[in-house]
Formats: sequence, structure tokens, C-alpha cells
Amino acid sequence: MALAIGLLILRVGVGLTVAAHGSQKLFGWFGGGGIEKTTAIMARQRFTPAWFWTWVAAVGEFGGGLLLALGLFSPLGGFGVLGAMLVAIVASHLHKGFWNRNGGVEFPLMIALPALALTLIGPGAVSLDNLLNIPLPEPASWIVLAIGTLLTVAAALRSRTLATPAAADSVGAI
Repeated sequence: MALAIGLLILRVGVGLTVAAHGSQKLFGWFGGGGIEKTTAIMARQRFTPAWFWTWVAAVGEFGGGLLLALGLFSPLGGFGVLGAMLVAIVASHLHKGFWNRNGGVEFPLMIALPALALTLIGPGAVSLDNLLNIPLPEPASWIVLAIGTLLTVAAALRSRTLATPAAADSVGAI
């Protein structure tokens, strides 16, 4: 029972933290900018098209975080969170070093690692997957989601190298 409660605490803590962060992007809640302002930020970071990658990030964080917290359709939520954090680490934090006080990778890494671990461990006994008897086929679902996440992260980061700074600025004006 301790393992089930421990997994529940981990899932809910990580999942709701990331879902709240995603709600800043989607809805402007908790002091966030909403889709419009987040799209402008993504354009300044040269994601092309910025509106598309804004939605991918926002849904990955908000939807992935909620699925993770609920333990529903595991390991989908964990991979949504992991993908969003990997892009954030590379695009926004890596060049600032490790420590969070400098805007480094410390915080998003501490979200990404438990999300990845939960994709492997599963949601535990106290989860909607267990309650509703919704097991995704293993290991096939894990492999497909892992490959899909890596390809999405690569595509997001590649979109930045393809964009010129002038083109990226015009995308955020939509």
C-alpha cells in the first residue's frame, strides 16, 4: 500500500505542477500570458510556426500533467510532460547552466525525470487506469510513445534552426 500511495503523491505532485504551468499558456491562469502572449514568446525563440508549437507545448503540459496526475492512459501523460520539458530544457534553460536561480535546467529536469520514471513504473494501484481497468498494451505503447515523443521534440527544436529571426518575428504577429 505504501508504494501505491507513494506513486499517487509523485504523480499528483508532478502532474498538477505541470498542468498549472500549462494552464498559464492555455488560459492565462496563475499569471500566465495565455495562447497569444505565449505564441509571441515562442516566435521570439524562433519556433516555426510559433502558433503550432505553442499549442503542442500547452497541451503537452496541461493535458499531459492532468493525465499524469489522474493516472489515466499511462504512459501517455508522462510522455507529454517529458516532451514539453525536454524542449524547454534545450530551448530555454540549457544555456543558463544548471541552477534554477539562474534560469538553468534544475527545475525542468526535476519535472522531466519523474515523468520519465512514471512512464516505466506505471500509475500504481491508486489510479484511474487501475480503477477503470484501462491498460495500454506494453511494451508496444511505451515504445511508440517514446519514439513519438523523441520525434516531436526533434521536430520542435529543428523548427528553430530552420527559422530566420525575421521570419520568426512575423509569425508571432498573428
